[in-house]
Amino acid sequence: MDSKSSQILLETAELSKDYLMGSEVVNALREVSVQVKGGEFVAVMGPSGSGKSTFMNLIGCLDRPSSGRYLFEGRDMSQLNIDDLARTRNHRVGFVFQNFSLLSRTSALENVELPLMYGKVPRRDRKAKATAVLEAVGLKDRIRHQSSQLSGGQQQRVAIARAIVNDPALILADEPTGALDTFTGIEIMALFQALNRDGRTIVVVTHESDIAQFADRILRFRDGRLIKDERVEHPEDARKMLSRMPVDRGKRP
Repeated sequence: MDSKSSQILLETAELSKDYLMGSEVVNALREVSVQVKGGEFVAVMGPSGSGKSTFMNLIGCLDRPSSGRYLFEGRDMSQLNIDDLARTRNHRVGFVFQNFSLLSRTSALENVELPLMYGKVPRRDRKAKATAVLEAVGLKDRIRHQSSQLSGGQQQRVAIARAIVNDPALILADEPTGALDTFTGIEIMALFQALNRDGRTIVVVTHESDIAQFADRILRFRDGRLIKDERVEHPEDARKMLSRMPVDRGKRP
């Protein structure tokens, strides 16, 4: 599959989000206009309070903007009712979080099956599909293990499998390597790059510049504004980096 597309997957036009903190209005996001095409791998960077997480929540349909427009797959998300917005979020967007957000006393397979249960997929089909994506992310031998029996990197792979099991149009990852050691973090970025080569659109929120260099485009935020939209001339290849990196030297203390 060609990993790039000429089709615009998501587009924001002067997207803004304000929060009321007591009697003060906080401008969390200010008039952000950007387009992301299908098959792109985009990193969103900025310091704490820059608006990057607010931006992710809006494009992931977890929140509504105060003003401006957000078009996803050609549909104006601000015009959808709560149920339609939830369906879009559950079926067209996959989420990966820093803390994995897995059910601790549930197997890897059952965790990945959850989105399919919400979608009322028959049990047999559910199991087959969840098994296939777990094998695809390298967890063939860990399918029956509970989350507490898995390493951090394995838990993040389960989270990624859960995010892609519904074949979403967009994968959103919020600091996906933040809880991992260096070597394991690069392994996760190698997995994201492999998914991107298969044509999946990925947006990763990170404060780490070395993680952003695995993407082919970086959106930089500051004080709620998009201050820079840049192409990465030569993105780092996580597979090659891993091949040069001894495992024991990649671990954080």
